[in-house]
Amino acid sequence: MAPEHVAHGMRVSYGHPHITPDHVMAWERGAAAPTDSELTALAGVLWCSPTELIGRPRTLREHRIARCLAPEDVARAVGHDVHAYLRMEETDAWRGTDRQSAALADLLGLGLPDFVTVTGRDAKLGDLLRRAATTRWQAYVRPVARLVPLDRRFLEEALRSLHEDYQGHMAATLSWGGGSGDAGGAGQDFLDRIVEHFWTKLQDESGPGTG
Repeated sequence: MAPEHVAHGMRVSYGHPHITPDHVMAWERGAAAPTDSELTALAGVLWCSPTELIGRPRTLREHRIARCLAPEDVARAVGHDVHAYLRMEETDAWRGTDRQSAALADLLGLGLPDFVTVTGRDAKLGDLLRRAATTRWQAYVRPVARLVPLDRRFLEEALRSLHEDYQGHMAATLSWGGGSGDAGGAGQDFLDRIVEHFWTKLQDESGPGTG
């Protein structure tokens, strides 16, 4: 379907008279994003679900849309004012109590990695993990546990393994004669993907429940 056909379908069949081919082309290029109602209409025109257009949801808004929930539904379920909730979606900054966060995770079916991402804890988790890998990992078990509510044994094993992997990368690169520059590059690459490595370690330790 050409952009003209998609725009026409959204105007005629789904009540979006303002949609033009330029809107469709902007969405295709990633230069703009459709609103909730536009995304639903676009999916209808293309005979697919909104989730198929989003791909793997990453943001709070995408997870909500993937569950076909309105902002009012989520706000009511977690006990937030709808306008406050919408501001959280717009800024990608979740602000809720532990009870509200648990309700959010249950409503949206969030696995632990997605829950940490949606609630804005990724950056802090990455910082703690990098320190654990490069220094004394035992000191970071408790801080990480505050962000990732899992059995302490799983966290200890994951942090210990990350620390050993990082040190192994550094030692192996040096032993190949690459010098400190190569070692630093290999180590930095590992640290750049530390959160991804962490979830992989936890999945190996505790099974599919973490993802």
